Amino acid sequence: MAFDLGEFDARVKGMPLPLLYAVGTGIALLALVILRFISNSLPAKSPPIFEGTPFIGGIMKFIKGPMKLMHDGYMRSGEVFTVPVLHKNFTFLLGPHVSGHFFKANDDEMSQKEVYEFNVPTFGKGVVFDVDHKVRAEQFRFFAEALKSAKLKIYVPYFVQEAQDFFSKWGQEGTIDFAKTFSELIILTASRTLMGREVRESMFHQVADLFHDLDMGMLPISVLFPYLPIPAHWARDRARAELSRIFARIIQARRESKATEEDILQCFIDSRYEKVYGGRYLNDEEITGMLIATLFAGQHTSSITSAWTGLTMIRDKASFKAAVEEQRQVIAKHGHELSMEALNDMKVLERCMMEALRLFPPLIMLLRQAKAPFAVTTSQGKTYVIPKGHVVATSPAYSHRLPHVFSRPDEFDPERFAAPREEDKAAPFSFIGFGGGRHGCMGSNFAILQIKSIWSVLLRSFEFELVDTFPEPDFESMVVGPKPCRVHFRRRSQPL
Repeated sequence: MAFDLGEFDARVKGMPLPLLYAVGTGIALLALVILRFISNSLPAKSPPIFEGTPFIGGIMKFIKGPMKLMHDGYMRSGEVFTVPVLHKNFTFLLGPHVSGHFFKANDDEMSQKEVYEFNVPTFGKGVVFDVDHKVRAEQFRFFAEALKSAKLKIYVPYFVQEAQDFFSKWGQEGTIDFAKTFSELIILTASRTLMGREVRESMFHQVADLFHDLDMGMLPISVLFPYLPIPAHWARDRARAELSRIFARIIQARRESKATEEDILQCFIDSRYEKVYGGRYLNDEEITGMLIATLFAGQHTSSITSAWTGLTMIRDKASFKAAVEEQRQVIAKHGHELSMEALNDMKVLERCMMEALRLFPPLIMLLRQAKAPFAVTTSQGKTYVIPKGHVVATSPAYSHRLPHVFSRPDEFDPERFAAPREEDKAAPFSFIGFGGGRHGCMGSNFAILQIKSIWSVLLRSFEFELVDTFPEPDFESMVVGPKPCRVHFRRRSQPL
């Protein structure tokens, strides 16, 4: 059948204008879809595209959850792939072979600011992700000073005292949920070591409630629309303003009395810039923002890691027994005092904690924005160039379970961290439970000592068993902890 161009032209001219627009739009969209399919399948130096249905496929994959997205993308494309989402491209780098630049690059090459700006309403203006990288580098120096070894030695007795006081209120036996229990305890230790004596002694419950409102104001929708006018954001903003007023009074009282306290708040009060702002001291709003940022960086991660450490040790009876035996050995060497030196000798407990963190890291993804293109080479020898402007993601939760990185990756095996195996050191950035490189967690030693203090108190005084089956991770939460799981405790008849 011959195609009559003149007849086609006549039919088109006879169409109603709205119908003509609809046909034209449909043809244009079809052409775009075809072109997208073709471009996605062409060989290129850029990472392979993992999208499926053009324009909406990436959105649908994120909706199904990041763990499924990463698993499906890895099975299809390997360690490197790009998922287009609306106007952004998310490129995933899974495993140590491809994530080196992510961790080692400076802020001019791989930037945190653009991807974490949703934290600004919570942390406040003028701190961390609301400042350029030169100011942020100075503020990170203040964090590092507050968390150096000499300071940590001062904080350890506070960790121990809070844990002993907290667990002394337990009866001879009972049933608890570790996630809830450790969340309550960590905010107590944080209030004493971070926010100060004044908060811990006279306004703990008020401040804890305000921090709860801040926490509840950080929702998945907040990542895209941090200023969306919704009740959770209104409560967040009221809590942030009230915290500013509370800490302004505490800071002013300390400055007037010239009192010297041994906590992180005092470290921030005494800190001054060296390379920016003319060398001035931090103002009240900056101090409050730094305190909030520090608490958010550590509270959930420490409480969740404490919970997983206990759950995994209780399930693996050999590890729990080894950790108890280590406590006996430490007591024989150091006495009953839980000093920093005693805690540092607890290698078995530390390996159990690290293995729990490997299997169940609280943060699913770490993000940066590429400010310049860079190349990566996979474990199979394929090289890709990541374009400028891509949001780049790596994942402790997925990378820690790659079989070419860790042997039998789904098994709880704390000895993988012991010499001579040391699987975490086989390649740089194999273990990223505390991040790594330029922006590795500065509070990692603080967290390790805190969790060791808590579990030392528990191991010396209690026995445990799971009431429910071992819990799954709750991937619905922004910071991933265990789903509810009941644990039965029984106080030892003879404490260690």
